Amino acid sequence: MKKTSKVQPAIFYDVDRTYRADSCEPLRKAKERGELAHAAFARRSYPGYRLPKIMPELCVACVWDAKQDQTWGLPMHRNEGIELGYLTRGKLDFIVEEKLYKLKSGALTVTRPWQPHKVGDPLVHASRMHWLILDVGVRRPNEAWKWPNWFTFSPGDLARLTELLRYNEQPVWQANERIERCFENIAEYVSTGQPEQVQTRLQLNINELFLEVYEMLQEQDIQLDSHLATTKRNVEMFLEALPKHIDYPWTLESMAKHCDLGRSRFTHYCRQITNMSPTEYLIHCRIEAAKNILKYHPHKKITEIAFSCGFESSQYFANVFKRYVGCSPKLFRAG
Repeated sequence: MKKTSKVQPAIFYDVDRTYRADSCEPLRKAKERGELAHAAFARRSYPGYRLPKIMPELCVACVWDAKQDQTWGLPMHRNEGIELGYLTRGKLDFIVEEKLYKLKSGALTVTRPWQPHKVGDPLVHASRMHWLILDVGVRRPNEAWKWPNWFTFSPGDLARLTELLRYNEQPVWQANERIERCFENIAEYVSTGQPEQVQTRLQLNINELFLEVYEMLQEQDIQLDSHLATTKRNVEMFLEALPKHIDYPWTLESMAKHCDLGRSRFTHYCRQITNMSPTEYLIHCRIEAAKNILKYHPHKKITEIAFSCGFESSQYFANVFKRYVGCSPKLFRAG
């Protein structure tokens, strides 16, 4: 039995090429069905009025207004940039890296490009929700942030804002009225459907919004962690997600590439984190998954388990399993 080719999983990679869930397709369809009001300036795959060649770093500025509970939710996704969200009214379930947050009015959300998140658990409640995504040129935690040249921050304030957002990954905050005013002003501008006519005011309000967020974060007792912006952090995130993607035909090169590293450097970090080589850790993940399937799915065929766990053949699976576990898959299942 030959394995079918699989699409490389979006564990941690350039969002534009591998992570497509941020197209907001459920929101687009809900608007078409008339279930909610929605206005946005957008580019790339996001729904809304198309942004011309202005403010190229702005991916989307959006507001939805749902007067009743919805029949849709946004699945787990990542974004191309830093995302700020704000809940004006209602309530909303917000999941970041599998942790559930019950948002209430006044909640500000901040997610970085590497933080997977979803909206709705699984459906969206009646709510008025704003969000804005600004591409600052990063996809991984250790990359340097590049703010738009139309930002009016002083170099010192911009460096401090970057630190506050880069060395802290808390996704939910209680905002203030000034932040709400900025979001409502932006919502008013996007509702015109004329981005070029409101460009100056839009830029000013986005600057003001980030300034208000900056000052809010300055007032908090935030424990900054420089480790969150290291190359080792990239590898940790990859290895944490790897057990969910064991069926992909990984090689040392493809694993290293996912972390934007060479083979030797990736192997160095993998040994630091797991005390195993990348290949050993991959086999460990596959064997653990196979043991779980053998235990809880007694009628699943051994060959099927082998392929679903990323092994090239049932014989190779049996040999590796016996070497690591001490018995054959059949005997392990028999207990």
